[in-house]
This record gives sequence, C-alpha cells and structure tokens, in this order.
Amino acid sequence: MASITIRKLDDAVKSRLRIRAARHGRSMEEEAREILKVAVTKKASQTLNLAESIRRHIVPLGGVDLALPSRQAVRRPPALTR
Repeated sequence: MASITIRKLDDAVKSRLRIRAARHGRSMEEEAREILKVAVTKKASQTLNLAESIRRHIVPLGGVDLALPSRQAVRRPPALTR
C-alpha cells in the first residue's frame, strides 16, 4: 500500500476531520482514506445538470403538469428609418 503526507493542512480542516472521524468511530487517518476513496471513485455520471436536479426533487411529489400557451405568430420588427 502507498502512503502520502499532506502538508500545510489548515487547522480548522484538521479539527473538522477529527470530529468527523470520531462521529464515524474511526481514526483521522482512516477517515481521510475513506473520504479520498469516495471522492476518486465517484462516477462522472453522478453529476446532474439543473433540469435533472429539479426533476429528481419533483418526481417523488407526483410531478407537475404545466399548461403551455399556444404559439403566436412572430411580430414584424419596427421599421427604423430617419
């Protein structure tokens, strides 16, 4: 197994890592390994665009049916003459 050293880690980040590790019943090192493992094994397909994100929240509520107005003819642009 490989090892890495992380230098210049912000004290606040280290503190939050310690708290998170304690919450999960792990050492800080084990927690950091788990965070890294999850971060690098995420599939690119898990990133959603805005429409997919909205759909994911609306579908469990039964969806939404929108009444779309009928299209109208395009107006002619005004004649701009001097």
